[in-house]
Amino acid sequence: MKTLRIATRKSPLALWQSEHVAARLRSAHPDLQVELVPMSTRGDQVLDRSLAAIGGKGLFLKELEVAMQRGEADCAVHSLKDVPMELEPGFELAAVLERADPADAFISPRFAGIDALPHGAVVGTSSLRRQAQLRALRPDLQLRDLRGNVNTRLAKLDAGEYDAIVLACAGLQRLGLASRIGVRLQAPAWLPAPAQGAIAIECRGGDERVQALCAVLDHAPTRTCVEAERAMNRALHGSCHVPVAALAALESGALRLDGLVGDAASGRAVRASAQVEAAGDIDAAEALGAEVADRLLAQGAHQLIDAHL
Repeated sequence: MKTLRIATRKSPLALWQSEHVAARLRSAHPDLQVELVPMSTRGDQVLDRSLAAIGGKGLFLKELEVAMQRGEADCAVHSLKDVPMELEPGFELAAVLERADPADAFISPRFAGIDALPHGAVVGTSSLRRQAQLRALRPDLQLRDLRGNVNTRLAKLDAGEYDAIVLACAGLQRLGLASRIGVRLQAPAWLPAPAQGAIAIECRGGDERVQALCAVLDHAPTRTCVEAERAMNRALHGSCHVPVAALAALESGALRLDGLVGDAASGRAVRASAQVEAAGDIDAAEALGAEVADRLLAQGAHQLIDAHL
């Protein structure tokens, strides 16, 4: 009972995140032994098609959840942006760690930013959300799929397969690759995926031992922000099939949420924002997410969503 087994994907970033969680848990509980259970998921194995085409980001979780069900692991560590808005029955989030940089990064060895790209430049990203925002800014760009771990994507860029790529700042920073960030794409002009930059620990529902061990890592301000973002996405029935972006921030006691729904083909997008004063209240955060979703739908977001389903 003094051992905690963490299921994790095998990619360098996933292992970094799981090692980070393990180190934090060992520090908080000196008598606890923490072991990693590295696994390969279908989302890691199928790299020749987009995630939307093969079933969505939930493919990064399935094998890890099966390991927990079988008693082979006690919990799993995920990038929260990869976690579906509704968890599979029997699972819950034991903790959400303090968020790292939520922004996206523009990366190019030759060009200083999106505006500096030549007409028809090739930009790599498999994210419909990133494609929609790129298309809105530069409809002339050629957008091509880009799968694989962070180092694989950077290697393809350096080999000249793309003029630029877009990745998450947090992943680059965690892997010691912050120097590769050319431009930090700033909100609210450019919005990240809901919960981008946050690490979550998933466990079996009702597992009080694991919940108690992980509770010390839960960061209330981060959980409030990501709950608002995920509530908005949930109300929109968003997934990796739909270009949805959101970012919540606590500002002077208020919680503000900016949201976007776009079209990866045309670049058309609708935006909405709102804020609430009860900044630390999870129920208020969820209500804020629903309100921003309603405002997006009132502007025609449902048409953009339907086009991607």
